[in-house]
Amino acid sequence: MRTFVLAAAATAALLGAAGAAQAQMPAPADIIKNWDKNGDGAVDKAEWTAAGRPAERFDAVDANKDGKVTAAELEAAMAAMRARGG
Repeated sequence: MRTFVLAAAATAALLGAAGAAQAQMPAPADIIKNWDKNGDGAVDKAEWTAAGRPAERFDAVDANKDGKVTAAELEAAMAAMRARGG
């Protein structure tokens, strides 16, 4: 699934079709539900890295530095990435 998300984002960036990529990418809430193994509604660093994500990215996405990434934080990080063109 991670490969699909990355491939969809890369294709959209290359084609300049950010709106189409957004429609293909899972919603941040769905990503959090998928990675949230302990069921607390957020993703901690252990869950993040178990999902194959780099630990340093966790620190960048955890906006309030509480040790958990929420759907809102992930959504904000994804919007910032789209705004930067990536």
